[in-house]
Amino acid sequence: MTSDQDRPAQLDDAEHLKVLGYDDTFNRSMSLWANFALGFTYLSPLVGVYSLFALALSVGGPPSIWWIFIVGAGQLLVSLVFGEVVSQFPIHGGIYPWARRLWGRRYAWMAAWIYIWAMIVTITAVSEYGSGFAASLLGFEPTPTTTLLLTLALLVIALLINFSGTKWLARVARIGLAAELVGVIGVGLYLLIFQRKQEFGVFFDSMGVEGDGSYGTAFFGAALAGLFLFYGFEACGDVAEEVAQPARRIPLAMIMTILVGGVSALFSFSGYVLAAPNLQEIVSGEVGDPIPGILEATLGGVGAKIFLVVAVTAFLSCVLSLQAAASRLLFSFGRDGMLPASRWLSKVSPNTKVPNNALIVACSIPALIAVLVWLNPDLLVAVTSFAVLGIYVAFQLVVLGALRQRIRGWKPAGPFSLGRLGFVVNALALAYGVFAMFLLAAPGDSNNVFTDWIVLIGLGVVALIGLAYLFAARPDKLSDAPEGDAIAVADEIRRRTRSTTRR
Repeated sequence: MTSDQDRPAQLDDAEHLKVLGYDDTFNRSMSLWANFALGFTYLSPLVGVYSLFALALSVGGPPSIWWIFIVGAGQLLVSLVFGEVVSQFPIHGGIYPWARRLWGRRYAWMAAWIYIWAMIVTITAVSEYGSGFAASLLGFEPTPTTTLLLTLALLVIALLINFSGTKWLARVARIGLAAELVGVIGVGLYLLIFQRKQEFGVFFDSMGVEGDGSYGTAFFGAALAGLFLFYGFEACGDVAEEVAQPARRIPLAMIMTILVGGVSALFSFSGYVLAAPNLQEIVSGEVGDPIPGILEATLGGVGAKIFLVVAVTAFLSCVLSLQAAASRLLFSFGRDGMLPASRWLSKVSPNTKVPNNALIVACSIPALIAVLVWLNPDLLVAVTSFAVLGIYVAFQLVVLGALRQRIRGWKPAGPFSLGRLGFVVNALALAYGVFAMFLLAAPGDSNNVFTDWIVLIGLGVVALIGLAYLFAARPDKLSDAPEGDAIAVADEIRRRTRSTTRR
């Protein structure tokens, strides 16, 4: 019998994957720094702040910045739960295999179905937003046709980089990380130190956004300012089989993504607010896209042009990371036989060791959606409205699955562990998630039924189609991959390592 001293402190990557039922077929060329860069460029505080700055100020005024703290703290709890899960299950695909091993096949199929469509729509939306920066940089008139062509260009360039392999993905992600840090922290600090036009007390001044009503209503209405920012950290786990020592490194990369992303967003958001010479006009909604004006007034024409280069780089890197994460989820789905054309989706290039076919899908469907948006520009709002809520729903399905397993006696066996705090953190993460979903799903007050309920309508359509396919085609019956085995896997890992004590 093997003594405790003869057992390793933790399993090596290949053996850990073998315990989970898979072979080690990818190149593990992604470092901790590269994995963090992937999650950070997906989270992309530059994209989030730029996209929602005007909306946040017009709805909640300068105090809307406090949502960055609130949501950052809540999503940090979620990332800690994810950290324990991925530390035990460092498998490609993230949300899907985690939900499967924590609950079951049909549960995981629905979680992944909602998540993959939210990701695909997000790829389209980020590419569309990025095309505006690219048009400004290149001096093109932002017509619908120009927007379509530049959107497709961003998608194809990201696809070609992803085709080249994990090393190039990691390199460009690191470049994108540098661009993000310059664009959000660097510019934010410059604005705070040298271009401040407002006092810090403005972050406690609603500037009249509540009108004759309660400011509480206005503040909760601005919650999207934070909710849109703090997802993307889960992408660190989507590429788990391409990371060296993923059970240790990915949880750390997730936490770093939340913390650095939050600090970056704070510097950026506060910098733009305090440097705005016409803040009251922005809060009043008179300026639809205020950031270019702020940059032009503070950085000058040349400085604003340099910022555009940084911004386009950040957007390209964000699309790249989104494509990579979506393709690994599709690969994981296909490897378990859970989708049509599963064998085709699960093929890995023998040269670059990336799932090329899954990457093609992760590029082509967003491209088709972009064409539909070109035909009907109003469609973008409708198809993207459920994206953030869909991602939060998928997150909370994993958090709920983890809490269910803990109640049944699961003690996570990966090298990243919260110990006795795990149950409390898990419960708090679920409570936060329910609160966040309530805020995202709350109907508007425009008196237009479609507009007010579009978030739930979008999510409902995706969920109903997914349920119809699930019960008609029964993809769960086509797969014999492991499910609901969190406790058994934890016991097996402990049997093979020195961590035999059940915490």
